[in-house]
Amino acid sequence: MTSGHDVELVPGYRISRLILGGWQFSEGHRRGGLDLDETLELLVAAADRGVTTFDCADIYTGVEELYGRFLQRWRSTSATTPVRVHTKFVPDFEALADVDEPYVRRIIERSLTRLGVEALDLVHYYWWRDDVPGMEQTALWLAALQGEGKIRHIGVTNLDVDRVRRIEDAGVRLLSNQVQYSVLDRRPEAALKDHCLERGSGLLCFGALAGGFLTDRWLGAPPPTGELDNRSLVKYRLIIDEFGGWNAYQALLSELRSVADEHASDVATVAVRFVLDQPSVAAVIFGATRLGQVERNLCALSLRLTEDDHARIRRHLDAAPGPAGPVFGLERDRDGPHSSIMRYNLNRGELLEDDVEQI
Repeated sequence: MTSGHDVELVPGYRISRLILGGWQFSEGHRRGGLDLDETLELLVAAADRGVTTFDCADIYTGVEELYGRFLQRWRSTSATTPVRVHTKFVPDFEALADVDEPYVRRIIERSLTRLGVEALDLVHYYWWRDDVPGMEQTALWLAALQGEGKIRHIGVTNLDVDRVRRIEDAGVRLLSNQVQYSVLDRRPEAALKDHCLERGSGLLCFGALAGGFLTDRWLGAPPPTGELDNRSLVKYRLIIDEFGGWNAYQALLSELRSVADEHASDVATVAVRFVLDQPSVAAVIFGATRLGQVERNLCALSLRLTEDDHARIRRHLDAAPGPAGPVFGLERDRDGPHSSIMRYNLNRGELLEDDVEQI
C-alpha cells in the first residue's frame, strides 16, 4: 500500500518513497566535505523530514559504521518513527569461487556489527559472474540467516529477470530489486517491471537524476569536453550516448523544463516524479550531502504529473534507441565501455577517490 511519503512493501514493512543513498558518504568521497558530526546531523534532519529509509552497502567503505552511529543518535533522540537501513551483500568478482557458507555468515555478521543491530532490515544481493556457479546456493545461505533472524528481508541489486527467476525458483523470497532507472535509462521496463508486478516485489531505483545530468544546470549546455569531474558523470555520459546522443538528451531536457514550468517546479523534481510514477517502482534512491538537496528532492513527493505530462515525456523516450538490453547488461560486459567505470573487488579494498558506483 502506497501513500504520498511511504510504501508498504509487505505487511508490516514500510519504507519512505525517497531513500537517502550512502555511496556519497564513503571514505573515497570524504563525505562530500562534511565532518562526522555534520553528516550525522544531516541524516537526522533527513529522517525528521520523512526520509526514514537509508541505503548503504558492505562495499561502501565506512558507511555501515556511519549509519550505525546515526542509528545510535536517532534512538537517543527518543524518536518513535522507525528508521530502516538497507545494506548489500556483494562478494568480490575475483572471490566468487571461494564463497561458502562461512564467508556469507562472516560478511553478514560484519554488517550487523558495523550497524550495531540484531537484524539487518533488508540485504540486497548481487552475483557478478555466470561462469562461476553458486549464485542460487549463496542466496539460500542468505535465506538461512534470515531464518535465524539475522536478516529480515532479502532483495537483489542489478539482476535481470532471468537471474531473479533462478534465485526465486531456488526458493528465496525476494522483496525488491535495486536498479538504475531514469528518463534516460528505461531498461527495467523491458521485462523486470512486469515480473515485479507479478511477484509483488518492488523496484528501488537509483540514477533518477543521472548523476546530475537531469537538472537545469545542463539545459542548453554544450557536451562536456576533457576529463569529467567524477566517475558518476562518466557513467551517465555514456548513458546519454546510449539514449541517442547529446541533441536527443537536450530535447528531452527542454521537454522536462516545459513540464516543470507548468508546475512551478524544476527539471530534477519532474525527473524524480516521473520514476516514482512508474508501475512497480516503490522508491527512488537519491544522494545528498546538504540539507537543501534533501528538501529539494522531497518536492517530488508533492508534485503531481498529469497524463499529458507523461505522454509528452514518453514521446522522447519512445524515439530513443537505448539503452537497450536487460538491466545492468551493459555494465556486466567486461569488454564494453561501461565496464571501465566499474569496481569489481571493493570488499578487498579496491576503492578510488571518486568511487560513486551504485551496486
